[in-house]
Amino acid sequence: MPIVNRFHDLAEEITSWRRDLHENPELLYDVNRTAGVVADKLTGFGLDEVVTGLGKTGVVGVIKGRDTGSGKVIALRADMDALPILEKTGKPWASKAPGKMHACGHDGHTAMLLGASQYLAETRNFDGTVIVVFQPAEEGGAGAKAMIDDGLLTRFGIQRVFGMHNMPGLPVGMFALRPGSLMAAADRFTVSIEGLGGHAARPHVSHDPIVAGSAIVAAAQTVVSRNADPLEAAVLSVTMFHAGTADNIIPETAELRGTVRTLSDEMRDLVEERFSAIVSQVGAAYGVKASLKYSRDYPVTANDEAEAAFAGDIAAKVVGEANVDRDVVPTMGGEDFSFMLNERPGAFIFAGVGEDVANLHNDAYDFNDELIPVGCSYWTTLVETALPRTT
Repeated sequence: MPIVNRFHDLAEEITSWRRDLHENPELLYDVNRTAGVVADKLTGFGLDEVVTGLGKTGVVGVIKGRDTGSGKVIALRADMDALPILEKTGKPWASKAPGKMHACGHDGHTAMLLGASQYLAETRNFDGTVIVVFQPAEEGGAGAKAMIDDGLLTRFGIQRVFGMHNMPGLPVGMFALRPGSLMAAADRFTVSIEGLGGHAARPHVSHDPIVAGSAIVAAAQTVVSRNADPLEAAVLSVTMFHAGTADNIIPETAELRGTVRTLSDEMRDLVEERFSAIVSQVGAAYGVKASLKYSRDYPVTANDEAEAAFAGDIAAKVVGEANVDRDVVPTMGGEDFSFMLNERPGAFIFAGVGEDVANLHNDAYDFNDELIPVGCSYWTTLVETALPRTT
């Protein structure tokens, strides 16, 4: 099945929605304008039910098929939030909110699911119920979990879940996924170091938290290189080091922050255990008190094997088997759709947004609108295949 002709007709209109969202980015749960636009459009499309305020600012739409006897209920999810980045694209539709930018393509995800919702509400050529989920706070706020905690899955009887994310570097018209671990667990840590401050000319009567912190940073590199199986993926990155107020003062305290990424629960446990030991023991060796606060944020994004095969088949219907990578190399980026996949079988897929598009989370990134008909077709083909009519 090629690109749905209806989306060629709707492409210009959907693009205008996307660019409006791009001009008006909002962060985390503060997506009130975006959620309002989404809810208004879903209502205008004639959905059977539109619910707002789920997971603080999430929006959910219910579309019933011409038949509902199958009792099947599937969910399609898009994220709505932007990033705290100053945009430098120079596009006519660039962000009007300084310091906020759709640098991850969530504006495109939202627009594509809106386009699919309009088509599905018009045709209803399926047997069952489709739940369209527009989620806030994917970028570090765990909006998926907030919506689940607010009853998303149980209230609407969702049985299967599907998500999609654009991928720079992959040509438009190509999809990529894999069964099992597709994206990493994303954890955060803070190391607090308490030493004894003093005059920089008399370090022997102080306990320097900067030297101790430097030793912890160096030793932390052995967590992966000398503890993890070389065939297992893990990343530990110290990304912030804060200490000191003047060049002649040894400070009293220092703080390190960073992230850990892993592709299995076993590796996640190992990294936390070994890092915790290093922090406390290296700190003791340098005569300071060092403590670790370790926050487990997003779980591993793991596709159900059967659902990954199904999603790959859907992609192949739209763009051809040769344009579907069914065993893509996992990425160490995190994704809170993982919370939904922990609760229901489903699959997350990457859609190519172009080889010349800037990297995600980059101030020069902009979603490629050529993906819109492809992404919309993927969603509607998935629905009509997963919920086939028999009459």
